[in-house]
Amino acid sequence: VGFELDAIAACFIGGASTAGGIGTIMGAMIGGLFMGVMNNGMSLMGVGIDWQQTIKGLVLLFAVAFDVYSKSKTA
Repeated sequence: VGFELDAIAACFIGGASTAGGIGTIMGAMIGGLFMGVMNNGMSLMGVGIDWQQTIKGLVLLFAVAFDVYSKSKTA
């Protein structure tokens, strides 16, 4: 329990689209690796759990905003 945000963020960081239909297993694995390294790094630095969730949420927000922005540029 509690890995939902990590899983969703990993998919979006890996290249999944908010519109659907785009995304690869390799991209999701790379996104998962990124989230794992980020989680481990924040734990090693002593960042509190609340701040870790906030930072992960901001990373997810940035990934989704980047996806929407890149889709609007191509349309």
